Amino acid sequence: MTANNLLKDRRLYVIFSITLVGVMGVASLTPAFPKIAQSLDLSKSQVALLISAFTFPGIFLTPVAGVIADRLGRKAVLVPSLFIFALAGFSIFFVRDFHVIILLRVVQGIGAAPLGSINTTLVGDFFRGKDRPAAMGYNASVLSLSTASYPLIGGALAGIAWYFPFILPLLAIPAGLFVIFGIREPEIEKVSDLRQYFKAISVSIRRKEVIGIFLLGILTFIILYGAFLTYVPFLVDQKFGLSPPQIGILLSISSLTTAVLATQVGRLTNRYGGLFLLKLAFLLYLVVSLLIPGIDKLFLFLVPILLFGSAQALNIPSLQTSLANLAPDSQRGVFMSINGMVIRIGQTIGPPIVGIGFTLGDIEGVYYLSAFVALLGLTVLFTMINAKKIESNER
Repeated sequence: MTANNLLKDRRLYVIFSITLVGVMGVASLTPAFPKIAQSLDLSKSQVALLISAFTFPGIFLTPVAGVIADRLGRKAVLVPSLFIFALAGFSIFFVRDFHVIILLRVVQGIGAAPLGSINTTLVGDFFRGKDRPAAMGYNASVLSLSTASYPLIGGALAGIAWYFPFILPLLAIPAGLFVIFGIREPEIEKVSDLRQYFKAISVSIRRKEVIGIFLLGILTFIILYGAFLTYVPFLVDQKFGLSPPQIGILLSISSLTTAVLATQVGRLTNRYGGLFLLKLAFLLYLVVSLLIPGIDKLFLFLVPILLFGSAQALNIPSLQTSLANLAPDSQRGVFMSINGMVIRIGQTIGPPIVGIGFTLGDIEGVYYLSAFVALLGLTVLFTMINAKKIESNER
């Protein structure tokens, strides 16, 4: 299927709608963190709990959702998840008690838990061969456009009042309706015996390349949610005195870079291979982490912002495509959901882990620790990943 024909496929737009909701829960809030901290009299570490509380349920619930999706169907998971996300998230608009807000963020995280994995499961279900990395790239581009737009929107809404970004979760309701009426349930071969299903998963999941992809997912999101999304807003507020809308614009530049480059991932994968793109991405993470501490002029800060966006464009769809290629059809839901679980682990532990760097070496310590995480990723790529196995498009 050509790129133009692929972009005419309605199923891809249903996947896009799920993606738009899945990244909303964090991207729309981070520019508001300084104002939330000020309005509710919170420390930086307390504000970071708004991320951890949201991502924490996914550690436990995402693989369960994957099993249900493989056994009962993708829609059985997606539809209730989208409505839970909408109702719990919007409820925070009316709450001023931080403990209740954290509780509602946990409930919203329950709804969000399957979204980032079942959408990529659908890509693997619906698209094959060279269409698969291309579709993953387009989905990553939509993800990045949304992460570019949400900080702008969230920052603007937070400029009115800190709680206005919590209007946005209502968008999950039309997304749920789009899933109900916009796609048919994918036809996948299901293993009738549950014991046989889990036995097959236990064999598949222990492969070295699968474990390597999972490790890379954790490391990626430690860098993204820890060093970038949590501490960049505080850094630019401290160094350059940027307002929430201005912070949103800065973060959006990175996401726009990701969106543009991610549309070419299918072509780049077919030319250079997914493993090369992953190695280049983690090398860029390393460079960005080493650059940030020494920058004291705002216009120079655009360099690591652009490089980080490029790394995300190369990394995320390549990881997702590699795992979809490794997953048998009857196990793809649980494969992608376990990946979602390990990503949630990275998202949840990212802020406190890089917070150790902050405790030891202030803001510079955050990014030196991030550089070490990037080096760990390169080590995994050179020791655990076989190019031929992750780049097979014939499944």
